[in-house]
Amino acid sequence: MEEKPVLFEVKDGVGIITLNRPEKLNSFNEAQHHALVDAMEKVEADPEIRCLLLTGAGRGFCAGQDLSDRNVAPGSAPVDLGETIGKFYNPLIKRLHASDIPTICAVNGVAAGAGANLALAFDIVLAARSAKFVQVFSNIGLIPDSGGTYILPRNLGQARAMGLALLASPLKAEQAKEWGLIWDVFDDETLFAEAFKMAASLAERPTLGFKLTRKAIRQSFDNDLDEQLALEQKWQQQAGFSEDYKEGVGAFMAKRKPVFKGK
Repeated sequence: MEEKPVLFEVKDGVGIITLNRPEKLNSFNEAQHHALVDAMEKVEADPEIRCLLLTGAGRGFCAGQDLSDRNVAPGSAPVDLGETIGKFYNPLIKRLHASDIPTICAVNGVAAGAGANLALAFDIVLAARSAKFVQVFSNIGLIPDSGGTYILPRNLGQARAMGLALLASPLKAEQAKEWGLIWDVFDDETLFAEAFKMAASLAERPTLGFKLTRKAIRQSFDNDLDEQLALEQKWQQQAGFSEDYKEGVGAFMAKRKPVFKGK
């Protein structure tokens, strides 16, 4: 019986999604795309899920698009890559950026092409020491997609983004952390446990505040100072009216552990 291309479970308020085509380094075919959409819909529909954690099965996180899923042999009809991006990759990246809950990606091995940029679309990226991030697109005559040309220069600056995109050089996890591309690196055998511990901790905290914080930070790239200050004022007002704020202050004053509802 063929394995499911994506695994899904809920534990301690965390929705755990695992890309599950290990024999293909979890590269995407159409079945895996559809399965991932189904898993994301389950996360969004369940109010008990307060943090999302994504990882990959086996020795790699995700090698991007499964090239064997397309016929691009010499003499064959052209493949419309824009259609695939518009149907699958772009909606996925937008979905992650618009998520109401914090997102963590545990990169357990190679993350290449769209797989690398999928990982970088998460709020917090953790990686195994053996992990590598590779913008392989230039090796086959393509451009970085899945938000690669958006996130790389914002996180790394133009020089490093351009070098990664044109040279397709693997960026090791430790260097990715040093450059500020990812949050932290762990030994391979402890990566998932550390990622889950972080996700479970976030799931207990005020998710409405997280939502507004994540939106404000991303919006800052498009705003000048006056616009951003006005945005902070507006969303701080909204956060201040929340039950989470009352609970947080009440728990602090009473010296007890807060119980946040995300409202």
